[in-house]
Amino acid sequence: MPTIRTNGIETYYERRGDGRPIVFIHGAIMDHRMWATQVDALDDEFTTVAYDVRGHGRTGGSAVPAYSVALYVEDLDALLTALGFERPALCGLSLGGCIAQAYAETYPEKVSSLVLADTFTQAPLGLAGQLLFTNLRVFAALDRVIRYKSLNRFQMRLGNFVKPGVAGEGGTVQELIDAGATISHAEFVKIVNSLVAFPRGGNVELSRIDAPTLILYGENEPSLMRNHAVLMGELIPNTKSVTEIPDAGHASNIDNPVFFTEAVRKFLGGLGDESTFNESEKS
Repeated sequence: MPTIRTNGIETYYERRGDGRPIVFIHGAIMDHRMWATQVDALDDEFTTVAYDVRGHGRTGGSAVPAYSVALYVEDLDALLTALGFERPALCGLSLGGCIAQAYAETYPEKVSSLVLADTFTQAPLGLAGQLLFTNLRVFAALDRVIRYKSLNRFQMRLGNFVKPGVAGEGGTVQELIDAGATISHAEFVKIVNSLVAFPRGGNVELSRIDAPTLILYGENEPSLMRNHAVLMGELIPNTKSVTEIPDAGHASNIDNPVFFTEAVRKFLGGLGDESTFNESEKS
């Protein structure tokens, strides 16, 4: 089982392929396995690394009393240093997108390119976003009684009722969650709190990110992610494209893996040719 000692924890990761490095960062309560399709498709051209964020999967929890995106950023930096990666591409989804953007802002010289998918930034949430994050807090509280694996099934049904299609391939997502390592209640609360706290942090200046950036969001995403995708595209100076993924919800890499993967491949392959992406592709 490949692990590296990083920032006081043993971080689990899987490395495949040979070429320019791209590091995949998963969403909350998921793990490295959510990127299986992308890794399988891209390891012919890239060195791919998918790892389990602190508190998740085979990395597991830690004695740190509270988690934050800033802590995850330092974990990631320690991982990249241990792997010997100098300027990899980063691809993060949801919580992983928060980590990726914060890393690129904190260490702009250490990132060659950036893919932010189905995520949000430090900006006003709007009413829908506030309701979404209130729901997450309730989710964390209920986990003490009804564990998150069961609660997530209800959450996906509720999500599809409120916003049809937002759960996308919910069966696949639920299978990944059910088959994954169980997160303790204490760790689950720390993870949710880190996610909920990020939009209010106010310490990530997107204008400091100078890496070429691709922003992706599912067609059926809630308004929070859709609005923040547009906002990030406006605030990150070197945004190449803000792209809607058809027939996809919040886990767009799972809901429409072919479209997602080819968008990433085209983006990374086109960085040497600025004509591949132009202003007309921003939406």
